[in-house]
Amino acid sequence: MTGPSARTPEPVDELGLVDWIVVEFPGSRFRGEILPALQELVERGTVRVLDLLIMKKDEDGNLEAFELADLDDSELGCLRSSETELAMLLSEDDVQAVDAAVVAGSTAAVLVWENRWAAPFASAVRRAGGQLVAGGRIPVGALLAEIDEAEQLAEEGV
Repeated sequence: MTGPSARTPEPVDELGLVDWIVVEFPGSRFRGEILPALQELVERGTVRVLDLLIMKKDEDGNLEAFELADLDDSELGCLRSSETELAMLLSEDDVQAVDAAVVAGSTAAVLVWENRWAAPFASAVRRAGGQLVAGGRIPVGALLAEIDEAEQLAEEGV
């Protein structure tokens, strides 16, 4: 996810790795229940929320996108205080890409965050002249399937 930044939150050399996810709630059942868990990560210094966008797609496929300023406290809860720190990284192209992935009649949350725990390591890599050239995620379902398969093979003595 890329886009114009309203500001650079801190010198680039001090930033940790930045990740993004899209979480979909079929039937538009998003009511902010996940926000306390996110707020806990923020308060512990594990992550810093860089951008958060809520998207609602009606049954006809019409999409509405909401920044934090557009939502009330019942939808946003404890993250209201983070609103002034957001870098506004998501662009219109990002919204269109997410729109294509979200099912009609759903609500989605698009979250961009800095992994604060990784900042010292990432900074050391940059100071040493290194750079990140690849990364990825292993889906939890795939990891669990691999563990199950390994356990089955162990039970069979293979």
